[in-house]
Amino acid sequence: MTRVLPRSLQARLLLLVLGLVLGVWAATAVMTWFDARHELDELLDAHLAQAAALLVAHQVREIEVEEDEDEAHERHRGLDATSSHRYAPRVAFQVFHDGRLVLRSSNAPLRPMMEFGGARPAGFATVDIEGTRWRMLAAQGRQRGVQVLVGEQLELRGDILLAVLRGTLWPLALALPLLALAVVWAVRRGMLPLRRLGRTLAARNPRALEAVDVPDAPAEMAPMLDALNQLFARIATMLDLERRFTADAAHELRTPIAAIRAQAQVALGGADDSTRRNALERTLEGCDRASHLVDQLLVLSRLDAEDAPELAALDLSELVRGVAAELAPHAIRKDQVLELDAPQACRVHGNRTLLEVLVRNLIDNAVRYSPSGARVAVSVHAQGSRAWLRVQDSGPGLSPGELARLGERFFRVSASGASGSGLGWSIVRRITEVHGAQIDVQRSAELGGLAVRWSCARGD
Repeated sequence: MTRVLPRSLQARLLLLVLGLVLGVWAATAVMTWFDARHELDELLDAHLAQAAALLVAHQVREIEVEEDEDEAHERHRGLDATSSHRYAPRVAFQVFHDGRLVLRSSNAPLRPMMEFGGARPAGFATVDIEGTRWRMLAAQGRQRGVQVLVGEQLELRGDILLAVLRGTLWPLALALPLLALAVVWAVRRGMLPLRRLGRTLAARNPRALEAVDVPDAPAEMAPMLDALNQLFARIATMLDLERRFTADAAHELRTPIAAIRAQAQVALGGADDSTRRNALERTLEGCDRASHLVDQLLVLSRLDAEDAPELAALDLSELVRGVAAELAPHAIRKDQVLELDAPQACRVHGNRTLLEVLVRNLIDNAVRYSPSGARVAVSVHAQGSRAWLRVQDSGPGLSPGELARLGERFFRVSASGASGSGLGWSIVRRITEVHGAQIDVQRSAELGGLAVRWSCARGD
């Protein structure tokens, strides 16, 4: 399959800008053409009108002179103006008195160049004379039956228009290549920071995650550079977390594996059934601890990978009742009292799987780190626009320093004597973040141990 290479941004900009320049130039030329032709027509029509008025006035004066002298001209007179100017042969006029041709230009025919009088009113008209189109003006004197026809060939107007536009548009046409070169230079100059960025990225070490710096970068590149540097910063943070997480996880997994191996060796060398049975029970506990640690690691890894889990409407009270029922046997084995107060439905928007993990960690921590005979109270209620989950116990609680470190990965209270992965609170805080919820930990005023209050917006 043939791979189609993407068109470069520079080529797109050049085609776009040059196309726009050419289009604007062509539109300007067309507008100039029409405007110049209109203005030229108006000007030449005005000249025809002025010439006609002068001829009418001249003929009227001659008639008055002739009447004073009692003379009448029986023949028309012709004026030769063909050699006065190169455009003169294309201009003609006729003067009539009482229907007789009394004066004409040498290039005007003997018959009227257009009908006028009763058949055609005075004014402008376009007529064909022997295959040539003429712009004609018929004018009449106010008295004594004087009619004047003045005309010029339309081809003359076209020649004049071309001569005017040639002097106007020809320099612009010569400037187009220079303008195109200027556009190419400007676009290439403007794309220089992008090419510099490409060379900088191509020359970087694949492991380099420091910020990219492009000197003299334009303001339009600032968002891209900021986003790129933020991406590098996030990648660096993720790699650092991954390295520390892998190291800590390997260290934490080594402990239960070593315990399992030690208990297996005790079982192999046990002299009686009681010793072997006790070693095997400790082996199973080590396996359970390793399994719990692996589960917590998988949950935490999924939380780090998913920024926006899918949320749906659910009943928080029903979810908490189900989790508490699963953990009740563990509390019973420790001779603890597990209380649950969730009588009414409490609707929220959340991810059921993640919220089950959160509730299980909170209740399991309370049961795990509280001594035998302790009391663990769990309650769910709605207040205003928020849903509240509260888990408190009568255990020893935590010191201010331990409360400050609560949520650090693999942090465990050393004096508690309980087994754990040290990841439960990290998972709880991460689930709280992805749900946009809030969590607060303090000493329980009612039971004396630890009190955890978790809240999120209601989904009614």
